[in-house]
Amino acid sequence: MRLIQFVDDARMPRVGEVNASGATVEALRGSQSIYTLAQKALASGQSLATLISESPRDATFDYAQLLLDGRVLTPLQHPDPAHCLVTGTGLTHTGSAAARDAMHQQETKHQVEEEAMTDSMRVFRWGVEGGRPEGGRPGAQPEWFYKGNGHMVVAPGAALSSPGFALDAGEEPELVGLYMVDKAGTPRRLGFAIGNEFSDHVTERQNYLYLAHSKLRQCAVGPELWIGALPDDLRGSSRIRRQGKVIWEKAFLTGEANMCHSLDNLEYHHFKYAAHRRPGDVHLHFMGTATLSFADDVRVEPGDEFEIDLPAMGAPLRNTLQAVDDEFSIGGVQPA
Repeated sequence: MRLIQFVDDARMPRVGEVNASGATVEALRGSQSIYTLAQKALASGQSLATLISESPRDATFDYAQLLLDGRVLTPLQHPDPAHCLVTGTGLTHTGSAAARDAMHQQETKHQVEEEAMTDSMRVFRWGVEGGRPEGGRPGAQPEWFYKGNGHMVVAPGAALSSPGFALDAGEEPELVGLYMVDKAGTPRRLGFAIGNEFSDHVTERQNYLYLAHSKLRQCAVGPELWIGALPDDLRGSSRIRRQGKVIWEKAFLTGEANMCHSLDNLEYHHFKYAAHRRPGDVHLHFMGTATLSFADDVRVEPGDEFEIDLPAMGAPLRNTLQAVDDEFSIGGVQPA
């Protein structure tokens, strides 16, 4: 089941189900947000999929036109963006450590002695050895990072803004888990979406301790929320266009068949913290990547378009890059 949030001809927010061909969207009568729908499903004891399948439709829209017109929204929003936590895990995919080491311009062989390993390779190795625990036990912790709150998420088709102090603005094609915490404090997985985890790789490369700074950038999620069993083997392409021409393209793999951590393990290590189980909150959690244009020495420019295409998850996610002036300056903090 594939859902989107969009605005209709009267500029009112709607929820719609994408048909099997991907050509049209059927609007659910009376539904203005997936967040509200999920709350309704939990209150009724139904699954979200069942509630949607039983919801009447009242209009049909051309999906391609909605995307072209910039009327498709991110697939999950909280009414108060401060109650949406945007986070991620790294070094979770086969090949991700190699990409990270290439980005850091270091050579690390798989069989290198423990004392000579980079921290990236060491964390990756822990995931390979213990990221898929059995018997309900927690496994190895993945790398974890904070990106911001709901204000940092831009819609499909919108521009990703790079602040004036940034040293780089690079894409990261990823799978995103979308969650809502119920009234009892139990995280509920609503589904998955395509994400661009957009980061500052030059800042990170200066020193690994700058990873936290490098992640405090906008990101994009969507266009669709995938509800149901996630395919184990997901294959897509990440590309960059400049003035309409592809300047870089690379295939990427995701899904559990291509990960060293199970999804259960990644979810456990995020939600084990009580602060991440606050009733009513929304979580958008990036699951990691193994493909970066930066690792191939590509440097993007304002106006470039990122496209992340994961056909099994529906329409591709496209966003352009724009540079913005940093309005904050040293001395900008004033006494109360």
